[in-house]
Amino acid sequence: QVQLVESGGGLVQAGGSLRLSCAASGRTFSSYAMGWFRQAPGKEREFVARISRSGMSTYYANSVRGRFTISRDNAKNTVYLQMNSLKPEDTAVYYCAADESPYYSQSANVMDYWGKGTLVTVSS
Repeated sequence: QVQLVESGGGLVQAGGSLRLSCAASGRTFSSYAMGWFRQAPGKEREFVARISRSGMSTYYANSVRGRFTISRDNAKNTVYLQMNSLKPEDTAVYYCAADESPYYSQSANVMDYWGKGTLVTVSS
């Protein structure tokens, strides 16, 4: 059982940067693989990035690879998403999620716990 709370969303100009944070409760944060997903109006929730329990392995959607960086600090029970070179099409609600399984997947269906989301709006 883990509770997730995202923060850091807001309005940013195209080409700018933003850093999202996800604070997790519990004493076993390091036992979860963590992921970021996003959902734009009228669209399905899509995979953005995932990081392994140790933080040694990371995975990205093709649409954000090279621009976004996922990281974690297990001592602080926090996962981050650094977003650079933002585009208007990045506009969405961004969700943090936790997976009890160590096996890699891009599917939202495998995630066990979800935050409430934080809105990112990129203006042109």
